[in-house]
Amino acid sequence: MRLLPLAQRYPVLTGGLVATVTVALLSVADQHEVARWTATLTVGVVIAITAWGMVGDILRAHFGLDILALVAMVATLLVGEYIASLVIVLMLSGGEALEDYASRRAARDLTALLDRSPQTAHVIENGTDASTRDVPVGEVVPDMELLVRPSEIVPVDAVLLSERASFDESSLTGESLPVSRAAGEEVLSGAVNGSNAVRVRALRPSADSQYQQIVALVHEAQQSKSPTVRLAHRFAVPFTLVSLLIAGIAWWIAGDPLRFAQVLVLATPCPLLIAAPVAFLGGLSRTAKEGVIVKGGGVIEQLARVRSAAFDKTGTLTQGRPDLVEVRAAEGMDADELLRLSASAEQYSSHVLADGVRRAAIERGLRLAPASHAEEVATNGVSATIEGRAVVVGKPAYVASLAPDTRRTELASGQLAAYVAVDGRFAGALVLADAVRPEAAAVVAGLRASGVERVAMLTGDADATAQSIASPLGVTEVHAELLPAQKVSLAAEMTPRPLLMIGDGVNDAPVLAAADVGVAMGARGSTAAGEAADAVVLKDSLLPVLRATEIGRHTLRVAYTAIWIGIVLSVGLMLIATTGAIPAVAGAFIQELVDLATILYALRALTGPRSR
Repeated sequence: MRLLPLAQRYPVLTGGLVATVTVALLSVADQHEVARWTATLTVGVVIAITAWGMVGDILRAHFGLDILALVAMVATLLVGEYIASLVIVLMLSGGEALEDYASRRAARDLTALLDRSPQTAHVIENGTDASTRDVPVGEVVPDMELLVRPSEIVPVDAVLLSERASFDESSLTGESLPVSRAAGEEVLSGAVNGSNAVRVRALRPSADSQYQQIVALVHEAQQSKSPTVRLAHRFAVPFTLVSLLIAGIAWWIAGDPLRFAQVLVLATPCPLLIAAPVAFLGGLSRTAKEGVIVKGGGVIEQLARVRSAAFDKTGTLTQGRPDLVEVRAAEGMDADELLRLSASAEQYSSHVLADGVRRAAIERGLRLAPASHAEEVATNGVSATIEGRAVVVGKPAYVASLAPDTRRTELASGQLAAYVAVDGRFAGALVLADAVRPEAAAVVAGLRASGVERVAMLTGDADATAQSIASPLGVTEVHAELLPAQKVSLAAEMTPRPLLMIGDGVNDAPVLAAADVGVAMGARGSTAAGEAADAVVLKDSLLPVLRATEIGRHTLRVAYTAIWIGIVLSVGLMLIATTGAIPAVAGAFIQELVDLATILYALRALTGPRSR
């Protein structure tokens, strides 16, 4: 029963096999005329299908390699080599089947994400785990309480309500060990729950959640048009002309049209049409294994040619997690009390510094209090009433507008400060620092070693802070205090091209879209950056970016080598065929071995280059 789906998937190959067996049986039974007509009709249908597709390509101004296969089939029929013409049909259709198999093998890592996409969610009703109803994951809305059973996939981004739980986030971040989460912490969709059922509260609808964004990227990667057609067709016109010239000269010298057919049988272009796409699909699969979802083969080719690179600072070259390094309390204010009140207010802030303040308070064992009233003032800070006291945390200008005695504090390079006022009086400052990613220097050095001539930082932060981060990493070109539009303008002017841009925030989305290759740090980055980028890093590390460029170069080398293997073998065999040493039928079978050799070589792209 398995043969029926295969026959339906590959009708031309199935028809060719049936016709070949039929012709062989008729020949054994001395029914040579019937055998010839059977082969002629079968090959004629394939010629018509091929010609129709070729005309469509020509009308779209795409001049490909189909003409060689078409001429070879026509020529072998005209000189009576109908067995050879059937072998060419089997070769072409078999090549398509091999390409399909190799493509499925190469894309296995990409489709793995799609296969495990969550489809349903268990909505908790009446506040009890025993009362749930299943709904399609697309119907989940923020603030719904959900039950995630043991070993189930978290359906949407959510906040953990249970006291503690363990999750496998390996498919999202590449972290091989289970990650422990406490109540109040965010749990990403796509994470696999541990051995206990847990309650979560939905943060985002399905379409905006982490896992579904990754799935959307995978769909885009699989459906995008690979440049491998362009890559192969760069060789189409010269290869076609050389093949026809060799075949024509052989006919003229021998004075026999059979010689023309014998040469063209060996010129069929399967190595060019199949090997290069297989190599690029292998590259896509390899980057996925390394934790990078790449939106199509075109990006792979651009990654291979990158000559300039630009980095955002916060969350890209730095970890994007400012840690508290000092509490500077004003006179009369206890340092722990300052931190406790500040962290209690920061519970109601989404600012990047707020998480560092809250984390520091919890690590010191301080009990956070709820607010009777809280309000966040966008980009400035947060004000809250904590245990009857008015607490304000934010930028110095904002805090000074509410507490005139606010004094600015001295900061070292790379440090940031959150200023605090309590009951209308300046209470002190919390000093934080965003650590540089430990792998950042190695990635910058690796890019330079691989041929990237220019490395720059494009950031909205102050120049002194940007310089203090860039200098130890070997980034000598720094553009600071930039607005998103200025980043785009600088990226557009940067040479040599192609330009690789790496960022993570919403403000990076325009420049990621404008760069030749935009890479978003997706482990904690914004949805907007991921949508604008050409590739998304799923791990919280810069190392996959370097690996992606190495894989791009390796894939391009494999694709070109596979093409040249096919061309050299085909041309060499054609030259031998000009002497008449290779009969048409034997030539057709030999060419099948050439196809197999190039495809097997192209699959080397799956292994990727050695990590340096």
